[in-house]
Amino acid sequence: MSDFFFTPTVNSYDEPVFALTGAGIVTLAALIVLFVAAAIFIRQKKERSIRIATKQLVFSGVAMALAIVTSEIKFARLPFGGSVTLFSMLFIVLIGYWYGAAAGLMTGFAYGLLQFVFDPVFYTPLQLLVDYPLAFGALGLSGFFCNRKHGLIIGYLVGVFARYAFAFLSGVLFFSAYASDQSQIGIVLYSLGYNATYIAPEAAVTLILLAIPAVSKAMTRVRTLAKDQS
Repeated sequence: MSDFFFTPTVNSYDEPVFALTGAGIVTLAALIVLFVAAAIFIRQKKERSIRIATKQLVFSGVAMALAIVTSEIKFARLPFGGSVTLFSMLFIVLIGYWYGAAAGLMTGFAYGLLQFVFDPVFYTPLQLLVDYPLAFGALGLSGFFCNRKHGLIIGYLVGVFARYAFAFLSGVLFFSAYASDQSQIGIVLYSLGYNATYIAPEAAVTLILLAIPAVSKAMTRVRTLAKDQS
């Protein structure tokens, strides 16, 4: 069964990895559609409005497209994965901010799988799960704070920290061989530092941007449009 969905190969470091087969890519595409549909269905069932569901699909689709485009604008790329991008995490956080935690998590999972499609090579299925759907899905935790004062900033902090936690976990579990100090403390410090190197700068710049009054007002206006039921 595993040979049907993925096949053994080696990466640029001559390490044994797995790559998706055609059937695996089709299955992944189906999962992406399923997660997006689930996000739409959850809110449509709650609001009982096709118009609201259509608007959510449009806004979420645009946000995911912008996240993909800006994720390819990299200011720094680290050798073993991870890069500082042009606010790409913000666009996934926004979906949770607009439509709540359930929609944010589902579309975050879908976005994580979509990110994997661009480089469908992995070490183990668990590593794939942690690095992609769980790590990017965690950005949707912003939805738990969507109705709080300064909800976007709080949600962004929580979502990004959760993504960092999964990246840290992945570093300890799957990439510890790259640590110069192979002691347990050395591996932990390596993963903490390595993942902070690319997540922290992007988060800091994004928070500065969101703190600008004009940007904050614009984000509030966009949220109003995204949730408008008229």
